[in-house]
Amino acid sequence: MGDPLLAGVTVLDLSSVGPAARTSRWLADYGARVVKVGPPPKQSGVQIVPPFYAYSGHRGMERVLLDLRSDAGRDAFLRLAARADVVIESFRPGVVDRLGIGAGAVRAHNPGIVYCSTSGYGQTGPRSQWAGHDLNYLAVGGYLDCSGRNAEGGPALPGATIGDAAGGGMQAVIAILAALLHRAATGEGAVLDVSVADGVVGLMSLYVDEYLATGEVPKPGHNILTGRYACYDVYRCADDRWIAVAAIEPHFFANLCRALGCEHWLEHQTDDAVQDAMRADFAAAIARRTRDEWVAELGPSDTCVSEVATVPELVHAGHFRERDVFVRADAPGHGGFEQVGWVFAGMRRNQPGPTVRDETITDTDALLGEAGYSAEEIAALREEGVAA
Repeated sequence: MGDPLLAGVTVLDLSSVGPAARTSRWLADYGARVVKVGPPPKQSGVQIVPPFYAYSGHRGMERVLLDLRSDAGRDAFLRLAARADVVIESFRPGVVDRLGIGAGAVRAHNPGIVYCSTSGYGQTGPRSQWAGHDLNYLAVGGYLDCSGRNAEGGPALPGATIGDAAGGGMQAVIAILAALLHRAATGEGAVLDVSVADGVVGLMSLYVDEYLATGEVPKPGHNILTGRYACYDVYRCADDRWIAVAAIEPHFFANLCRALGCEHWLEHQTDDAVQDAMRADFAAAIARRTRDEWVAELGPSDTCVSEVATVPELVHAGHFRERDVFVRADAPGHGGFEQVGWVFAGMRRNQPGPTVRDETITDTDALLGEAGYSAEEIAALREEGVAA
């Protein structure tokens, strides 16, 4: 099969949760050597410790514990960074510089480093010091206002952390890969300012660009993708489960109308005056049969219909099972369990199931040894509480 796509790339990750942790997770899944850098046990309150299964249990990663607030811990980190390709950090802007491990300090030891800082609002700007979470970034980036409404008429809470995952984590992965390609061609490193809020604006560009060009204000029901037409909606079935209908193209819409016995709407797909009536007819027709009956008939019939699956349903779905989307893992104290596998294109899907390591086990001695520390020096760092 050949080496993984990022074999030979070493990443130091200073994060524990959030967009940066997603970034290193995906880089590791592409074959990078990822070293998680955390505080010694005496500083256990400094970082959030995610559940054993979160971020795929940090499968395939190594771990070093250093007191970065000490001179010796800072120097150890810089020696590790001198041998790395990528550093990822997610502290509040300015913190890494105060610790002496910011981009400038690392680049002094390794000019070719790709230094990626992830934050909610970016390293600059009037909100750079604001605290926030996924919902805040989706809110300021326009995502919530263009989404569906809850019972009170306000924006509905999203079902996934779109900002953290795509606006932040995927943006960082893309930026890091682009920087590594640039370095391969020029030898130059890069300093990356990944703002989750900026990333959400990028995800919203289809609507933002429309407003900037035309003055049209996007809202729920504004266009075909946000509920304006009956051909793009969700419908309740006889068993109180739901199907998603996305029959945008006219020939898909025509197939849908015929299958539902609603041929009288064939010429009115985007006629605003009749959308309520059309939606009511579709809803009445769909309510006569169960969800799985409709999916079995309409799914393969070029109607762009699918089930609205629950998480328990999707993890047992034959399609995902055949594509090796899930793998079996083991964790000390927790036994065997399943997790999402190596699902992105270019990842090696058919790997053996991973073992999630005991969180008390570190690779500190080996990693510091690689950085040039002697056994005596490592022992001294441990004795001083600088390393663990």
